[in-house]
Amino acid sequence: MHEIIVNDSDSGQRIDRLLAEQLEDTSRSDMQGRIKDALVKVNGKVVKANYKVKSGDIVIVLDRELVEADIVPENLDLDIVHEDDKVAVVNKPKGMVVHPAAGHPSGTLVNGLMYQLDNLSGINGELRPGIVHRIDKDTSGLLMVAKDDVTHRHLVEQLVEKSVTRKYTALVHGTIPHDKGTIEAPIGRNPKERQEMAVIDDGKEAVTHFNVLERYKDFTLVECILDTGRTHQIRVHMKYIGYPLAGDPKYGPRKTIESEGQMLHAGTLGFVHPKTGEYMEFTVPLPDVFEDVLETLTLLTD
Repeated sequence: MHEIIVNDSDSGQRIDRLLAEQLEDTSRSDMQGRIKDALVKVNGKVVKANYKVKSGDIVIVLDRELVEADIVPENLDLDIVHEDDKVAVVNKPKGMVVHPAAGHPSGTLVNGLMYQLDNLSGINGELRPGIVHRIDKDTSGLLMVAKDDVTHRHLVEQLVEKSVTRKYTALVHGTIPHDKGTIEAPIGRNPKERQEMAVIDDGKEAVTHFNVLERYKDFTLVECILDTGRTHQIRVHMKYIGYPLAGDPKYGPRKTIESEGQMLHAGTLGFVHPKTGEYMEFTVPLPDVFEDVLETLTLLTD
């Protein structure tokens, strides 16, 4: 628990900004989360993040109560691309769920991380230790993993600031005539189908850049670069412009190639190391199942 008495010079500041400045090993987004969860009180009352403090206010900040994760470590032989005392980068295989949930209590990336890594952050709660961001079950590729809460906050801040490099390779239906493009269309829950996301007027900002890598007969291979990280963003955006992902059971056509899920690979990930301040970038090749499909398409196109 932390107690702060607001002085004259800080009067008028937003409470989330003030706390982020005055408390060590935290961030503004973390403070906003604590305020939302009623872990911050001013003069004994819960306030909103935009509350402007007054001289003499007594601010109490409670720490989050971490719950020991009830997860069974499993030796899943994960491909750890990088590991140090603060952060790890893992190459998630296609078909693996990121964290335990209903229907997937084991065999997840988190189960494997619990076995292979010594420490994981606790910020995301009991079932998602270390997980800073996620990719879909049938999307393969790179993820950042935080080993402590301070590192977790720093990595989340970079995601919020849109400074993390995230490049995906995607195979889509149709032949895209132009070599590059940018899709700016807000994404939210589909009001007609709650299990899906869609481009809707009151959705959250979503920006995807794409470059054409190769054209095949009835298909196009593209590189997608994310400015934002909305749920199913690439899958929704490419469908929105008329080029849905191949193999996508949710957003693609029913008749498609056999690929056991969408043809999407998070191949490049770059970020600033929270401890050293060094920019680090990692790239992993396409999985074999993706390469096999491209080889088949090449033969059909030639």
